[in-house]
Amino acid sequence: MSFTDTLGIDAMNSGRGALDYFRTGIAAYKKGDTEEAVRLLRYAAAMGYMGAKWKLARMYAEGDGVPESGMEAYIFFLEIVHDGADPGSQNESYISDALVALGHYMRKGIAGTSVKSDPVRARFFYVQAASNFGNPRAQFELGRMLLLGEGGDKNLLQAARWFQLSAKKGNAAAQAMLGSMLFQAGKKIRGLAMMTVAFERAKSVDRDWIQSMWEKAFSVSAERDRRTAISLASDISF
Repeated sequence: MSFTDTLGIDAMNSGRGALDYFRTGIAAYKKGDTEEAVRLLRYAAAMGYMGAKWKLARMYAEGDGVPESGMEAYIFFLEIVHDGADPGSQNESYISDALVALGHYMRKGIAGTSVKSDPVRARFFYVQAASNFGNPRAQFELGRMLLLGEGGDKNLLQAARWFQLSAKKGNAAAQAMLGSMLFQAGKKIRGLAMMTVAFERAKSVDRDWIQSMWEKAFSVSAERDRRTAISLASDISF
């Protein structure tokens, strides 16, 4: 019998429900008692509570109060996707996030484990999150894979389409890539303006590469085009 199965039996014998374990687990987490939080969240997860599985997955993925473990996170994210959810339910957000996380893991693999890099499967997970849930990060990642030809054929038109959808939802990374594509296609002022907006809105995880892309484009542009792009940037909305 697995550890998870044992947890499930103990939890059911206690008479407490999965939601109760989840809530008390989150309360322990907020107090900084991560050992107790993990114990209680594992009870809730063993009883099928998706929110508990997602929280545990994120904790292990980020090393948040527990030793970082891509494999532990991967297993929980995979369970979430296999569990599924009814359309329109609150659990949809968990599945959407899990699909993106699985895409990341499959794209790079998990060192020291049986999970190896598989771009084809990574693209599959991104497609599910981008198409079925409209996840902006998945739309960006899918666009980038299509642009580079990772996990399948290269398709610039489809890449631009996914970048556009993600950009409209405020994803700065997608805005930057769309701007770069416009710049390279000869629409330099519009492209520069979009990259400027993207750099101003970028989150820390994307800021460095967006800045590098933006600076490179500006360095090869005429001064008049730079000034026009900066002025245009203030009027761009997604």
